[in-house]
Amino acid sequence: MAYMIPFSPPRIDDKIIAEVTAALQSGWITTGPRTKQFEKNISEYCGCKTTVAVNSWTMGMQVFLNYWGIQPGDEVIIPAYTYCASANVIVHAGAKPVMVDLNEEDFNLNVEKVRQAITPKTKAILAVDISGFPADYDLLMDLVNEEAIKSQFSANNDMQSNLGRIIVISDSAHSFGALMNGKRSGSLTDVSSFSFHAVKNLTTAEGGALCFNLPDSFDHDEIYKEFCTKILHGQNKDALAKTKKGNWKYDVEEPGFKCNMTDIQAAIGLVELERYQESLDRRKMIFHRYADAFSKYNWAIKPAFETDTKTSSYHLYLLRIDGASEAQRDEIIQEIFEHDVSVNVHFQPLPLLTAYKKRGYQMNDYPEAYAKYANEISLPVYFNLTDGDVDRVVAALVASVQKVLA
Repeated sequence: MAYMIPFSPPRIDDKIIAEVTAALQSGWITTGPRTKQFEKNISEYCGCKTTVAVNSWTMGMQVFLNYWGIQPGDEVIIPAYTYCASANVIVHAGAKPVMVDLNEEDFNLNVEKVRQAITPKTKAILAVDISGFPADYDLLMDLVNEEAIKSQFSANNDMQSNLGRIIVISDSAHSFGALMNGKRSGSLTDVSSFSFHAVKNLTTAEGGALCFNLPDSFDHDEIYKEFCTKILHGQNKDALAKTKKGNWKYDVEEPGFKCNMTDIQAAIGLVELERYQESLDRRKMIFHRYADAFSKYNWAIKPAFETDTKTSSYHLYLLRIDGASEAQRDEIIQEIFEHDVSVNVHFQPLPLLTAYKKRGYQMNDYPEAYAKYANEISLPVYFNLTDGDVDRVVAALVASVQKVLA
């Protein structure tokens, strides 16, 4: 009997275990020297101005929206096709998620739809790098810098006035290591937020990071200090700082959040980052093996993952089955599992979810998002997936499609 091919297991090996053990034995397991080193290494890798490590993408973005002054009455533009976290943080900030449809050629938000959605209430655009393929940040930056768009921007506070336009944020949960115009994700726009969840290319079990790349009129050293305070209840000294002789006394400068990364998590991340190119190279080989295999089938709509200006992080291979209805796609997935192969769907568009249907969003308003969702199947991609495993995935999918669509 064939073994079950999992969808996206983390790469936990002796090197990871040894580094986590070393962190445990060091006597320092919360935010400490490993976390600080991890932040520096991320900034160096991504080419951004500063990095703050946090315990999840979600909390990192929640803290950022609070910091930026996003509040009730504000609007934040997002794609309708994304995980619920992208919208949930906006709702928790008291603002309104304004959803837009996708490009025809890829899974990213359509910049012309963004233009149509901008109002004087728009404070931010949260673009999502679905599957690890960067959004159109060059076009988005051009858009928010147009005089007609800037002239209707209304700032809530001094920071927003300093920027003088809508801030462009990258939901980079999928795109660590992706490239656009020779620059890495994390440095492609004003602020980027990564996820290091267990299923991501680079994991810290749970975790994330905010990368800042604002204009030089912003003091990024001050931003780093302020965020270190914000993510620790507003306390102005972390545990590491308080270990210095006579340095026990602290202040709480504001009612903050609690979402700092620990050194145990950072220990995993340091190893993952050190060998990340090896991981990317393997993922790239898997993507190309899938692309080559499916090129012979006219029902296979292959995802965009490399262009003249963009290179994916090869996080998710989003295959679409041309001509399949949503019900047929679901039947195909069930058949694939019968072949002991795990697959997934990324994602259910937000207007399909009860939480957002109740808020008045309707799937009919986003036809491109629905069309992509209805026949999409995400295939396994991870470092330890062998060529033989890839061939098994392809065979299972082909057999399943032929059975259901016969």
